[in-house]
Amino acid sequence: MSESPVDFDPKAVIERLPHLPGVYRMLDVAGATLYVGKARDLKKRVAWYFNKGVGPRTELMLSSVASIETTVTRSEAEALLLENNLIKTLAPKFNILFRDDKSYPYLKLTDHEFPRVAYYRGATDKRARYFGPFPNAWAVKDSIQVLQKVFRLRTCEDTVFVHRSRPCLLHQIQRCTAPCVGLIDAAAYAQDVDRAVRFLRGQTDEVIAELEAKMQSFSAELQFERAAAVRDQLGALSRVLHQQAIETTGGDSDADILAVVSEGGQACVNLAMVRGNRHLGDHAYFPLRTDAGVEEAEVLEAFISQHYIGQSVPALLVVNVELDAAELAQMLGGAVQIVSGSDGGLRAQRRRWLEMAQANAKLALARRLAEEGSQQARTRALIDALGLELPDPDPATLRVECFDVSHTHGEATQASCVVYHRHAMQPSEYRRFNIEGIEPGDDYAAMRQTLTRRYAPAARGEATMPHLVLVDGGAGQVSVAVQAFEELGLDPSIIVGVAKGEERKIGLEELVFADGRAPLSLGRESQALMLIAQIRDEAHRFAITGMRARRAKARQTSQLEDLEGIGPKRRQRLLARFGGLRGLLAASVDDIARVEGVSRKLAARIYAQLHGQSV
Repeated sequence: MSESPVDFDPKAVIERLPHLPGVYRMLDVAGATLYVGKARDLKKRVAWYFNKGVGPRTELMLSSVASIETTVTRSEAEALLLENNLIKTLAPKFNILFRDDKSYPYLKLTDHEFPRVAYYRGATDKRARYFGPFPNAWAVKDSIQVLQKVFRLRTCEDTVFVHRSRPCLLHQIQRCTAPCVGLIDAAAYAQDVDRAVRFLRGQTDEVIAELEAKMQSFSAELQFERAAAVRDQLGALSRVLHQQAIETTGGDSDADILAVVSEGGQACVNLAMVRGNRHLGDHAYFPLRTDAGVEEAEVLEAFISQHYIGQSVPALLVVNVELDAAELAQMLGGAVQIVSGSDGGLRAQRRRWLEMAQANAKLALARRLAEEGSQQARTRALIDALGLELPDPDPATLRVECFDVSHTHGEATQASCVVYHRHAMQPSEYRRFNIEGIEPGDDYAAMRQTLTRRYAPAARGEATMPHLVLVDGGAGQVSVAVQAFEELGLDPSIIVGVAKGEERKIGLEELVFADGRAPLSLGRESQALMLIAQIRDEAHRFAITGMRARRAKARQTSQLEDLEGIGPKRRQRLLARFGGLRGLLAASVDDIARVEGVSRKLAARIYAQLHGQSV
């Protein structure tokens, strides 16, 4: 239901609201969403906003509200899901919004006779076993190293595994039991996998007791070599546990510790993860937008409600501010316990983790404020140095786009466009352009094509224009850029070239203007030049990574297409069998001959061509 802006009467709207769970949206005169909220009781929740003492931030929002829309849901949990979808879709001005960063890394055990332990990021499925999530990639890779040292599980790709004829280096340094060549049978390997799983779940005492019994059994049977192998395994496990003694929680098997701090109109939430009685590390999160006066409890509640949607929730959340634990737990599924450190009743271990999380949140926020202060000063310095006139006096509105071209001797030419806005690089707005139809190595033609493709929609009024366009190059590139802009009917005065200085040294760059001004050297200590160099280097990095990926793909396709006697169907079968060119290069003649439609004679010819041998 909604109320028109002209007839908006809060009391009338509230009167018609039901005592049911749902979501409410507050809109301004233009119909833009100002705020989205969830409610256990829509009537009571919306009525609260129009009582006295709601706070200055809420009063500011209410002064712009012209209508209220509501949606009734079947439950609070459904309201939570709808609220988060609307917040991410509409990005309301007065909501606390965190970046959607749910692609956490996991440790994966594959579905295989000899399961592989691997780093994994993405959507999970039921065919494999996943452990985590982990706060960062380092924590996953550290755990994989532990499993290699103690349980000697394989980490090689399946395409490599099936083609091994002798043990690899990992077996020689006692990091793998070499199931690829049959040095361990499936039953024994499965026992190692089972122990690794229990170790990851925190059942280390059981694993140690089992290994000790196994060692004693081998000794009693006079199988001393096998007993020594188990002894070494126990020794490795003991060393790992000793190294990680400071990380064990000693009580809570799976828990998340969340601490929020605020300062200078900004907030930070530090999330520390405990899985299988091991502290895996932490991660700092910052709202995309906050206002001075926002309560820390409101920030943390927004983080919890947004972060755990679609995520597995541990059995315990430890927080540093008082929250409505019962309501949040119910919205998260009801099986989670939320305890606060503000009541003084925390166990010693939980309190230590909470204090650590809070200290890390303060450090991360202080670092963020210092970096933002420095970056804002650089933005202002750039505006002043170039004499830029912005429609909005706020320097945060400055939008800079920078272009670079990359190729390898004319091969796989690709151009990049990176964006600087609101004192930061904006990776979600980056673009790459595959350059076609030009003479290989013609950077001028590549730049002209790139700028034309990027700004043709802007010339038609279908896209926004930046305040400054940087091109990596000197007078030649600037001249080409000016021609492209004039053909599109755009103002070329916003174009600036970044020419490399003497001996291409950083800090000696020269700025070349399209409006006839003399070239400008800002000097090594210039904050404006530091920002220009940062943006230019990011454009260079983005262009190179894209070009290399395109080149690798082109070369792989080309190498396979150049094989004599291989048509599309056989090429597809080879790629499917070996998982790509790397797997095919590792295959023997006999392996290739097993592919459907490939005789041994043809397999020998394919092998020879791939390895540069005469046929």
